[in-house]
Amino acid sequence: MGMSQIDRVAVIGAGTMGNGIAHLFAQNGFDVTMIDLDEERLKAALETIEANLGRQVRRGTIDDETAKAALGRIETATTNSVTEGVDLIVEAVTEDLGLKAKIFAELDQIAKPETILASNTSSISITALAGATKRPERVIGMHFMNPVPVMELVEVIRGLQTSDQTAETTVGLARELGKTPVEVNDYPGFVSNRVLMPMINEAIFCLMEGVAEAEAIDTVMKLGMNHPLGPLALADLIGLDTCLAIMEVLHRELGDDKYRPAPILRNYVAAGWLGRKSGRGFYEY
Repeated sequence: MGMSQIDRVAVIGAGTMGNGIAHLFAQNGFDVTMIDLDEERLKAALETIEANLGRQVRRGTIDDETAKAALGRIETATTNSVTEGVDLIVEAVTEDLGLKAKIFAELDQIAKPETILASNTSSISITALAGATKRPERVIGMHFMNPVPVMELVEVIRGLQTSDQTAETTVGLARELGKTPVEVNDYPGFVSNRVLMPMINEAIFCLMEGVAEAEAIDTVMKLGMNHPLGPLALADLIGLDTCLAIMEVLHRELGDDKYRPAPILRNYVAAGWLGRKSGRGFYEY
């Protein structure tokens, strides 16, 4: 048992975030079950984790033995019923309230009463997810950044009913994983996306209004504000569909027009220009 009384962990969803979270826990000595309905996605996730561990070995950040041991700690499953004995469940499925709430209600039935239910959501209310369970005091947000093994931050989001004990355990756990936890309260976009997305959106308005070309806007932010990546290149990396979805949440939930998504952002998403994953966004890939 680690300091945080968390020993066995389940991660729901084997996408980019899910496999990164599973990798991180396994590398730090936790037994992890990665759960996804799609067998193929689980296979791909394990291959990704293996490749990422291999990269860490080549860089000298971990040794070969640690990498092999980490891989050996990860099991996969296609059903949530295997979460019976775990101490923490981290949900990392698509940003869809209905889907997440359904999963939380199901996990609440299966997991032992003291199990913490965490969500890696970037924009959905932790309080709303907690409302789908009979243990709202044990529901919390653990918002990891992409790529999970590399990025230092974990936003720990307290819902309205999250207990101090749950928050303390989660903060301690993030430290055990070698991350820096920052506690924030449950408001739309938390801190990360509430500050980041309007900046990206404003850069998109600058482009739309012809203030400057994409490269120029990004260069100003990189050289002038010391950002490692300009906002438009970052939007392409995140996915313009994801950026739009988060802006829509901020606009709807905070009700202020300063959060309205730039019309050109809607157009790009409608055209299927989603950024790197589709080969074209504000830049071509």
